[in-house]
Amino acid sequence: MASPASPEPVWRPSLGRTLAYLLAGTGAAALSLLLLHLLLGRRLAQQQLIQTGSEVASNLVLGEVALERFSPEVLGQISGMRLVVGRRPEPAATAAWVGRGDRRLRWQTQRLQAELCRRLGRCPAVQPAFSPRRGVWVEMASPLEPVWLFVYLPSPRGWPPDPLLLSLSIGLGALGALLLFLMLEIQRPLTRLQDALADVGLEALPEALPDQGAPAVRQLMARFNAMLLRLEDSGRERTTMLAGIAHDLRSPLTRLRLRLALAAEGPMAPQELERAQADIRSIERITRQFMIFAGAEAGETPVLVPLDALVAESAASVGEVPLELDLEPLVRRVRPIALARAVGNLLDNALTYGRPPLRLVLRPLGSGDGAVHPHGEAGPVESGFEIQVWDCGDGIGPDQWHKAMTPFQRLDQARGGEGHCGLGLAIAAKVARDHGGDLRRLEAPAAAEPPQGRFGVALRAWPLPGG
Repeated sequence: MASPASPEPVWRPSLGRTLAYLLAGTGAAALSLLLLHLLLGRRLAQQQLIQTGSEVASNLVLGEVALERFSPEVLGQISGMRLVVGRRPEPAATAAWVGRGDRRLRWQTQRLQAELCRRLGRCPAVQPAFSPRRGVWVEMASPLEPVWLFVYLPSPRGWPPDPLLLSLSIGLGALGALLLFLMLEIQRPLTRLQDALADVGLEALPEALPDQGAPAVRQLMARFNAMLLRLEDSGRERTTMLAGIAHDLRSPLTRLRLRLALAAEGPMAPQELERAQADIRSIERITRQFMIFAGAEAGETPVLVPLDALVAESAASVGEVPLELDLEPLVRRVRPIALARAVGNLLDNALTYGRPPLRLVLRPLGSGDGAVHPHGEAGPVESGFEIQVWDCGDGIGPDQWHKAMTPFQRLDQARGGEGHCGLGLAIAAKVARDHGGDLRRLEAPAAAEPPQGRFGVALRAWPLPGG
């Protein structure tokens, strides 16, 4: 069934929700950084000390060879190494400071000394130093007097964190925020949708789902809620239709039963026979209207037809009643049988409840008519069309229009007659909805002719897509 399709709403994440996920990602990154620092920080520091030990061992070997030809002062100027000749630099003060506070420096000193012992085949003396820079003094093998080489050792990173650990923590934080988003915005709404789908078809329809989740999930929720509305409307129509069948068929069937009982006692008079035939025609008409409203022709294939010829053919059913045709030549893709029946119902209602003369109008829908394309397309709106049926009766008031459009509802002052079950306007409105349109009431201005006023019903529709 073709129905108006509203454009998909543009999803814009709320500021609060965005900040919540940013805070969650930041917290996950901070926690990851702390855990990585506890698990990998010591290992990274050991790798840095191994690399430093390799460089210091090379400097020691080269420096010791160079000391055989150059003095420590000249070697320091040539190589840029910081060398001290003689006594150990600040042994007491440095040891006291290390004992009080920098346990990390003492650990680095021990690890560096072990690395130098492994690489050099001997264990040089290594003395921690804090002033003027943080590091260690390493004793070089000198032929004359002791020479000490200063090696700078950075503190194991606490803050700022190691770049590798920081990159890993940011990645883990982003992954945590993504997983949280997937769980809250996709997994949880889809689980609700799955549970709700499992309840469809049971004793009662499930509740409408809230508008939550990612854009695609929101669209699924909206379509599911629209499906619930359609199922609810379908169930209501089915219940009303079943009740209407029993109510509308009761009167003609009762009259037929009475006439058959009278016929059993003697020959039926021609007048009674004509009335019985009228009751049969009423039953046929009611049954046909019910079948149409129930969708017996829903599978009709849309085809291209000249609407002016189709409407003119439907107008031929009014017989000798005065009828004015104002039809513009239009060719559109529609369901011709359903559209012809809707026009016939409008004409039949105008004949039954209005007064002649009648006027039938066909015109295209333009942008100046307040028409909105049902499919939200950017193309021209002129592809739509409108069929108007006017009569000279009092018509249906605005307060009664909704009741008149309700299936199986009759207005006391405007509805009645043999075989009428309150489905004329309802079927026409259903055909209009199937074509992406609607059914509207029209009123002529007070000064219009004839003086008693004019009332009209407009069927607005759009061409159906080809299939």
